[in-house]
Amino acid sequence: MTTQTFQVKGMSCASCSNIITKKLQKLPGVLTCDVNFATEKASITYHSSDVTLHTMNHEINKLGYSLEEEKNHAHHGLELNQTKKEKLIELERMKTKVDFVLPITLLIFILMMWDIAAKIVPSIPNLPIPMPLFNTISFLLSTVVLFWIGRPFLDGVVKFITYRVANMDSLIGIGTLTAFVYSSLIFLFPPIRELLKAPEYTYFDVTIVVIGFVTLGKYLEARSKIKTGEAIEKLLNLQAKTAIVIRNEKEIEIPISEVIVGDVVMVKPGQIVPVDGLILEGFTSVDESMLTGESMPVDKKEGDTVVGSTMNKQGSVTIRATKVGSDTVLAQIIRLVEQAQGSKAQIQNLADKISSIFVPVVLGIAGITLILWLTVGSLYLGFSTALSFGLLAFVGILVIACPCALGLATPTAIIVGVGKGAEHGILIKNAESLEKLHAVNTLVFDKTGTITSGKPSVTNIISFNNHFSDQKLIQYASSIEKYSQHPLALSIVTKGKELSINALKVSSFKETEGVGVEGVIEKMKVIIRKPHDHDHTNSDIEKLQSEGKTVIVIEIDGENVGILAISDTIKESAKNAIAKLHTLGIQTVMLTGDNRRAATYIAKLVGIDVVKAEVLPQRKSEVIKQFQEEGRIVAMAGDGINDAPALTQADVGIAMATGTDVAIESSDITLLHGDIGKIPQAINLSRKTLRTIKQNLFWAFIYNLVGIPLAAGLLYPIFGVFLNPVFAGLAMAFSSVSVVTNSLLLKKAKI
Repeated sequence: MTTQTFQVKGMSCASCSNIITKKLQKLPGVLTCDVNFATEKASITYHSSDVTLHTMNHEINKLGYSLEEEKNHAHHGLELNQTKKEKLIELERMKTKVDFVLPITLLIFILMMWDIAAKIVPSIPNLPIPMPLFNTISFLLSTVVLFWIGRPFLDGVVKFITYRVANMDSLIGIGTLTAFVYSSLIFLFPPIRELLKAPEYTYFDVTIVVIGFVTLGKYLEARSKIKTGEAIEKLLNLQAKTAIVIRNEKEIEIPISEVIVGDVVMVKPGQIVPVDGLILEGFTSVDESMLTGESMPVDKKEGDTVVGSTMNKQGSVTIRATKVGSDTVLAQIIRLVEQAQGSKAQIQNLADKISSIFVPVVLGIAGITLILWLTVGSLYLGFSTALSFGLLAFVGILVIACPCALGLATPTAIIVGVGKGAEHGILIKNAESLEKLHAVNTLVFDKTGTITSGKPSVTNIISFNNHFSDQKLIQYASSIEKYSQHPLALSIVTKGKELSINALKVSSFKETEGVGVEGVIEKMKVIIRKPHDHDHTNSDIEKLQSEGKTVIVIEIDGENVGILAISDTIKESAKNAIAKLHTLGIQTVMLTGDNRRAATYIAKLVGIDVVKAEVLPQRKSEVIKQFQEEGRIVAMAGDGINDAPALTQADVGIAMATGTDVAIESSDITLLHGDIGKIPQAINLSRKTLRTIKQNLFWAFIYNLVGIPLAAGLLYPIFGVFLNPVFAGLAMAFSSVSVVTNSLLLKKAKI
């Protein structure tokens, strides 16, 4: 079984995606087919032994569609993809047609409005053009417009007749061709007009104006759709084109595609970091805003990791390349964003189902309406008038019922929403997760690595002896702990470096497992140990331990001279994030395997509502399930590895991307740099995206619900209101543009 994404060529509207889906799903070997009109991509799961790309194309080529294997955008160069270039070329072709047809359309539209106004307002003179001359000019212009500009619509009619598949082009084609054929018969063959007792008035102008406005609308829609994918384009343009590598002790500049894992790369101030790597030498500040959305540079030193496409702001560093090309973090992000933008939210299924039955239903409504006008209408208005109204209704319904706005409502908002998230360091794996997140009312946090940094550090230094200052205590402790292999030793040594304290010479070093370390410094015996039972009478030790901190006693020549407290520190963004979640009406829960005392203390500091401590990893998912059984919609934020079962059980799993590939692969949403301050942003983004989708769907539905009865002439007998197909074409063209434009407003929304 293979799941592959293909580029789809030839789609013109939402119903095209439904046609392709139905045709391909009928093929033996195709299990699922998901075609996205907005991204023009198809995700197909199939058995490669039963069906091939050639087989699939054979099925849909005759309908004017084709599948192409998707190019790998995440290759070494990460250049602007070919599909974008092809779209720009196609956009230029559309612009040529618009430049030709728009002046003609506007001229005819003005003349139409003049003629309509003259019939309503007596003071407005009739058109100063004889009807035969006007019809002759209109016939010539409409012939060019229909058979050149409107060629795609005529092709849609042919497909409908030949293969019984109808899309937007079919609707527009049938409507305008009907108006053109009727008008041509009336104009070119007067005896037929007399036989039908039809008025001299023709509908060449309707053919011109409808095709003109629809073509303009499709051009504006295509131009707007290109803008929705700007997030991907920005990511593609981030990577460096070349890198300076050190080979044979020489610095040489080579194309980025030639860098291999293990290469030593020199990165100078002001240069883009070319690949993911580990700093071997040097100190610098790196602008990681492309990853996190944060403008403040991050200090980097020997041993730290750097990510390709970030900006080296300050010092020169040498790094060892650990990931290149399609394995880099940026390449993974691009794949993730593309995957999410091409996926479907649950709310889109409703629109897809309606779009799939919309076209045949509309054709039926248009046909029935024409018949009713010719039969019932002719009893009251006479055959010629009923024929005229029936024809206008037939054309108007077919034109106004375009399902494009309906098809674009959800995917365009998803594309923009996912892209905006990526720009803020919020990686959303699929549209379903983005949709679910808006309804979350309970957010469960792991403690270590999520609320806290996951790295223990010295938080308290307390001296019991006036002869030993805080700095002196750290100097003695860090000098000895430098020789220790204990995990907590590093935090003491790191504290000494932070305070720029020089290490002292240590002799007679000894480490006793489970007790501590000792050595001789300046002829004094120094012991760094765990508290003994009699130490617990000390109020400072009791207080620190009640806060869940690890206490270390410093003993010099048999005297307790001070203590150090070591604890996992709270992330700077944690308290503010929890407060924002509360304002969003979300209950917060800490779910941790840590002891209850430490968990309760941390929860109190950041303002978390509920604490569930001493929970084993395998039981975390059970706790999530209990919440869900209570009717809660639960999101789980964890580190993406030991919390994997709970992340999977939650309605939405949010992982901290603390340098782990597992986090990006396993979670629904990944927060770059593990910044939980982005969780409220993600929820706001979800809510605003869903609101935009609902707005889009409302306008798409209401437009058709109101427009089709008006076009059918339902209100004419009561109010004398009849929708001219010209206005139907104008409204239809701009309905799709308005949906895309509304989605684009998300780009400027504050989250």
